[in-house]
Amino acid sequence: MHLRKNLHFSAPVIAVLAWLFVFCLLPGNLHAANNGWDVIKIGGRDYISVESIKRFYSFTKLTRTGNSVILENPKVEMKLKVGGNECLMNNVKFVFSNSVSASGKKVYVSRMDLTKLIDPVLRPNFIRNAGNFRTVIIDAGHGGKDPGATNPVGNESNYNLGLAKRLKGLLEGKNFKVKMIRESDRYYSLQDRVNIANSVKENAIFISLHFNSGGRTARGIETFTLSPPGVSHYGRGLKASDAQVKTGNEHDSANIALATALHGSVLRRLGKNTLDRGIKRARFSVLSGVRHPAVLFEGGFLSHPYEARLIANESFQAAMAAGMVDAIARYRFAVGHKPAAPRR
Repeated sequence: MHLRKNLHFSAPVIAVLAWLFVFCLLPGNLHAANNGWDVIKIGGRDYISVESIKRFYSFTKLTRTGNSVILENPKVEMKLKVGGNECLMNNVKFVFSNSVSASGKKVYVSRMDLTKLIDPVLRPNFIRNAGNFRTVIIDAGHGGKDPGATNPVGNESNYNLGLAKRLKGLLEGKNFKVKMIRESDRYYSLQDRVNIANSVKENAIFISLHFNSGGRTARGIETFTLSPPGVSHYGRGLKASDAQVKTGNEHDSANIALATALHGSVLRRLGKNTLDRGIKRARFSVLSGVRHPAVLFEGGFLSHPYEARLIANESFQAAMAAGMVDAIARYRFAVGHKPAAPRR
């Protein structure tokens, strides 16, 4: 089978980067108590009604059918489900920190998910100083004595490095400065990686590249950002230590905006050749300790028979790298485009 001839990198209707066109809707920060937000307590947490979200972000239509809720405007479609923790924005999956809830006839989203996810995605130009960078730090995960996930075709550390080198070349072609955590099959501890990244003193973004493993049926890409304080690592319960503020939490808003750009752009490039496992929260060491906006990207499953062959294919790797470069440029533009000052 000639995989190169069977790859079709068509662009599905995934325009998650519609947020590039969703600029200032109302001036100022989100202060629910002072802006007429419909706020209630559910399980001890603040929740905001979807009607309030509709008004503030200028959604023109709100539809509820049973437990399903859809918010729409000409650029963005947001789908929610009562009792679920997934949010689809223009068909790209985000995993909420708290479940969507209902009280009476109204549907509510946690204030945590509104302020730490929905708002940065819909208003990236309100993120302070995020667009002032020309340096990209690329972390090819694993290496040396740590091969990462393996299969009969290859090992994760080599795929990570190969993707990192492709990305480096493309970024330098766009006049970005690139700092590689490793450029050979060499082992670095997690703390080494954090220290190298933090040695970059100018403004930068950090992307950690990985491939996944998890049984013969699991497949698709997923992107992780650091859990905000009070939010657990994906897939496990809350611990007392999760309340601690980490270095990376300084950039919670920029982290989710960068993840949105990267994840959506790679999905668009890969098309039907991948599945969307979502943008998720995690407490990986490299996300916790790095002082720059940071994401960790998982580019597919080496344990899946079909996806493993795709990952080994140069066209697949090239499309993934190209999607990342598109995302970085668009992210920089989106967060660097500041809203106009309100009229007095």
